[in-house]
Amino acid sequence: MTTRPILVGYDGSPSAQAALAWAVDEAARAHRSVLLAYSFEWFNVTAPVVPEVANWSDMTARRDAQAMVVAAAAEAAKSRADVAVSAVLLDGPPAVALAEQSRQAALLVVGNRGHGGFADLLVGSTSVAVAAHAHCPVVVVRGTEPDPEDTGRRIVVGFDGSQCSLLALGYAFDLAMEWEVPLHVIAAWTPPPPQYVPLAYDPVAVTTAERAALDDLLVNWRQKHPEVSVTTEVLADTAGRALVNASRNAQLVVVGSRGHGGFGGLLLGSVSQQLLHHSRCPVAVVREIPPSTEGSDNA
Repeated sequence: MTTRPILVGYDGSPSAQAALAWAVDEAARAHRSVLLAYSFEWFNVTAPVVPEVANWSDMTARRDAQAMVVAAAAEAAKSRADVAVSAVLLDGPPAVALAEQSRQAALLVVGNRGHGGFADLLVGSTSVAVAAHAHCPVVVVRGTEPDPEDTGRRIVVGFDGSQCSLLALGYAFDLAMEWEVPLHVIAAWTPPPPQYVPLAYDPVAVTTAERAALDDLLVNWRQKHPEVSVTTEVLADTAGRALVNASRNAQLVVVGSRGHGGFGGLLLGSVSQQLLHHSRCPVAVVREIPPSTEGSDNA
């Protein structure tokens, strides 16, 4: 078993339970352990946006939190005897604590909504923050459970030529190889508004050129991963909408944390934000790949 565990942000919510179940299944497939992490501050909320300062003198509450996360880890371990599951209680705001803990993780898995949020908010603040700042890929578990009889499910990856999308592409290829599923690569370009269409504008020519560029780029990737069945799609649409639509028939959508044209100070790019809000399946956001200290480890 490789050294780096799959880290799971856990707060006892149904969303966190779904994230834990996903992580345990992935750990069994990847021959990894699972580390269940609970932040004591997750329950100390007096308003949806303003967290209460944790009362660290309340040792009873802290012991209860410790007991809860240990019990959750023990229950998860029962479900998969081949996966080692342990627990840790983290101090501090959950997004900060999880991001720091992710330095030692191969993958960080969180739910799309925890305790204390309004149902009409787009996505939990913790999942957005950790996707932006984690030191390893982050999977946000959302959407519906895939039909186990649906053999057509695939991994979808969004590509725009940016450095982050190159990381996402490599991560998606590795996963497709490990999961033994097809990979679908999507590139999208946004047509100009009608009032700004150039006289010589030819959308078919643009799409053809974009597809040729994508196919050229994928030559080396196909050679490196000949066992992966790869399809491509170039769409005249916004990238976010194209990937959300593709998530209906995917078991995972992979994107970089930020593509071309973004401001570095923002938490996440608009495409990754849109997927975290609306994807029909889990979303992997790749900002950083942990340095390999495990020999052949590629996760």
